[in-house]
Amino acid sequence: MSFQTYIKNIEDKTGKTAEDFQTLAEQKGFTRNGELVVKATEVTNWLKEDFQLGHGHAMAMYAYIKGKRE
Repeated sequence: MSFQTYIKNIEDKTGKTAEDFQTLAEQKGFTRNGELVVKATEVTNWLKEDFQLGHGHAMAMYAYIKGKRE
C-alpha cells in the first residue's frame, strides 16, 4: 500500500485530514515549531488509542507529522 493510500484510508476512517492530525499533534505538545519533540511510540500510541488506527496506519500518520509527504 502506498503512503498516500494509507493517508486516504485514515481520512476515510476518522473523518480527519492529515493536516487535522498535524494540528492535533501540535495541540497535544508533540511538536514545537513544526518539529517533533516526542518519540514515535508516544504519537502512535495516541493514534491507536484515540482513533483506533492499526500500527501501520499510525506509523504512516507519524511519518506525515514528521514531515513525509510522499
